[in-house]
Amino acid sequence: MAEFQIVVATDLTEESLNILRDMDGFKLTAVSPTNLTALREALKTAHALIARDDVLVDAALLNTAPNLKVIGRVGANLGGIAIDSATERGIIVMNTPGVNAIAAGEHALTLMLALSRKLISAHNSLKEGYWLLDRKRQAGTQLHGKTLGIVGLGRVGQIVATRCLSFGMNVLAYDPYITEDDIADKRIALVSLRELVTRADFVSIHVSATNETRGLFNEALIKQMKAGARLINTSHGSVVDEAALAAALKEGRLAGAALDVYQEEPPYNSPLIGLDSVIHTPHIGDNTVEAAQDLSIQIVTQVIDALNGDDYRNVVNMPFMPGLDFDAVRPYLRLAEYIGTFLHTLSRYPVRRVAVEYRGEETAGLVKPLTVALLKGLLTPVHGDNVNYINAPVLANERGVQVTQAKGLKASEYAALVASMVTLEDGEQIYVAGTLLDRREPHIVQINDYRMNFVPEGHLLIMGSFDQPGVIGKVGTLMATNGINIASWHTGRATPGGHTLTVLTLDEPLPEDIYAALCAQEFVRHAHQVKIG
Repeated sequence: MAEFQIVVATDLTEESLNILRDMDGFKLTAVSPTNLTALREALKTAHALIARDDVLVDAALLNTAPNLKVIGRVGANLGGIAIDSATERGIIVMNTPGVNAIAAGEHALTLMLALSRKLISAHNSLKEGYWLLDRKRQAGTQLHGKTLGIVGLGRVGQIVATRCLSFGMNVLAYDPYITEDDIADKRIALVSLRELVTRADFVSIHVSATNETRGLFNEALIKQMKAGARLINTSHGSVVDEAALAAALKEGRLAGAALDVYQEEPPYNSPLIGLDSVIHTPHIGDNTVEAAQDLSIQIVTQVIDALNGDDYRNVVNMPFMPGLDFDAVRPYLRLAEYIGTFLHTLSRYPVRRVAVEYRGEETAGLVKPLTVALLKGLLTPVHGDNVNYINAPVLANERGVQVTQAKGLKASEYAALVASMVTLEDGEQIYVAGTLLDRREPHIVQINDYRMNFVPEGHLLIMGSFDQPGVIGKVGTLMATNGINIASWHTGRATPGGHTLTVLTLDEPLPEDIYAALCAQEFVRHAHQVKIG
């Protein structure tokens, strides 16, 4: 039996460590995550590394581990792991998603109850020797009969919703990537984000950190919240504009906030720390004895099974066949993923069907990985880092997305082509096709009936307009007046005098006011911004 050395660079429970110690053929080496010298030395002979996100597993660290076969990340976050480098080396990367959902959901409820009953101020008052005689000033708010708005109805959001329904609360939910048919408990009402914030007495955030959710609760949205509402954020600090939230609390427009996550951690410069109306905890949402035990045992057993070749649960990087030239395949994977991102950006409604088409000798045998890469690009704006080359098909299936292979989706003169047509919930179909230049550089060559040729990377502005004189001049003037540099401009039109589609590459994304000014132009049919690469 082969002997495997496993380096553990984090705190795991004693029970999980004993599983390793008692397993024949396995040797345990424990190092501190802060002792980089000791970690590098241990990795010289290691076959597996178990660590949390406080260990940066970059290409340099991987180069010190010639025998490494498995990286086990405790938790769902994959930040700080050089997944491409690991894949190129044939190293399996795995995580433990969803294990801490109950702990995170219960912490959100804890914060909600503490906010509603002003527990922190009552506790501190008595601790300091004061018995509050002014009961009116200390009066709390009961949850029964109040309206809860949940932003993000994933694992944690569903746990919070279920518990709050038992409190007798009315539950609203906003999640643009689910439908009413996806919600098992029909007491949960699916509404728009604007309706949610204007009606909810309590708003609890449970979304992944993505480009779409970054700054979601900005000044404008916070101003739309119901007067006297309370905000709870246990998801990610990038979702909330802390300065705008602090201003709303100081002005009395909101009654309180409870936070477990911050834009900067530790939050040394946060304007929210110390406000009387704010409850703040140090990112402990998943820090329970039970969650620690479950996470520890799950990651240990996953690593053991993967090393033994028995099972590959929660592996997040693409499994390539032995001998496959990863460098040759990677440009096609990037192209397929970019096409998926474009399809998501152009979709006004949820995607229900995905048809894929691949042409050319170089794509032969790559149907599965290219389809997975396309789905990853389509779903990453929804799930963030939680979607990967392994679980993208599963997530697509969970959302009721049908995936098929097709031929002749649209006429095209390219012999080597990666293309996809999606059908939206309302029946609309969107087609995007691309190819590689010199087998390396991705190019989008067609969107619907518009023939184009551009590199899908950087800050892109996609604008549908009417084919009329002066469009280029007006857009150029708007950009120049506001100091926006246009790196490239590509326009395609289906018929003269009809509609055109333009893709601009910008040095930076358009600010909201300039983007709104562009959309207000009489010749603009629709406009979208997207960051690719």
